[in-house]
Amino acid sequence: MQMFNHDQIEFEVEKFKLEDVPKDIGMGLRRTDTGKVLSIVSKDYEKVQYKDIVTNIENALVIASNDSEVELDLSDTEFTTNVINGGSKLELRAKFHGQKTYLSDYKNQESLITPEMVFRTSHDSTWANNGMMGVWRSKCWNTLVNGDKLAYIYGRHTKNFDVLGFADKIGTATKYISGKGMEKMKGWYNTPVKREEITSLFKNTLAKKTDNVSRKNEGNKVMLSNLMKIFDEECRHIVGRGRYDSYAQNTKGTLWTAYNAATYWSSHPSLMSGKSGGILYEGNVTPNEKSTKVKIREDKVTKMLNSDHWKELEMFAA
Repeated sequence: MQMFNHDQIEFEVEKFKLEDVPKDIGMGLRRTDTGKVLSIVSKDYEKVQYKDIVTNIENALVIASNDSEVELDLSDTEFTTNVINGGSKLELRAKFHGQKTYLSDYKNQESLITPEMVFRTSHDSTWANNGMMGVWRSKCWNTLVNGDKLAYIYGRHTKNFDVLGFADKIGTATKYISGKGMEKMKGWYNTPVKREEITSLFKNTLAKKTDNVSRKNEGNKVMLSNLMKIFDEECRHIVGRGRYDSYAQNTKGTLWTAYNAATYWSSHPSLMSGKSGGILYEGNVTPNEKSTKVKIREDKVTKMLNSDHWKELEMFAA
């Protein structure tokens, strides 16, 4: 069953000898259609074509959808195929609209979220076969990273791709996101936090920066300012703009708004020049820069969700 755009991945790659470079040192890897050099690899490197990887992932998704214990709903799924930097990287996204759900707070305000799979691989050795199952929030279009290892999926970058094993990992991730993972998020949605608690959280995780003189964590002030500006915006989504004070004045929020601020930051990269007035933007980032920055930031959010600072706040989750 073809799900992703195969027209974008029909090209193949081949190894070739580098001029004046012994094979033992390395060989080049290039596209056969355009001749674009994608990377330098070892002579024993086993090239794997994108179309083979994608076909295996599609087969794994079908297996997960037919598993009665998983019941991955593929109806109305939105598939996206992103070929990055001329074929150096590949990102696949699948938003499972058939499994959409809502988070409700004590005021019966709701947020629509949709389970999503993100899978990445590459020909330039930057990404091995790796991915995650998360949820996609329609209000601001950002993927919500989940820090639990059960929500992450991996596959070896070899010709012997284990379709059944990968399908099992997709099933485990799907069950976690729709079960315990969703219950955890509902707890975050109703857990109040103070603004100074979130400032401390970000300073000690995402915006952590050790001063060269004092050797103490002074925090990245520009990044911290951006994160807290986003946090204020997220709080406005929850309580309403008319009932929310001006920036940095309201001291109330929830663990959910802090979580969304972190994931918005991870999915909307900028060069962090500070010229955006606090709000992150994408206009000054190339597709290749964005893909790299998003992956790095997702990893940082994952670490934040596993940090002692987050777990202390999570202890009071409903």
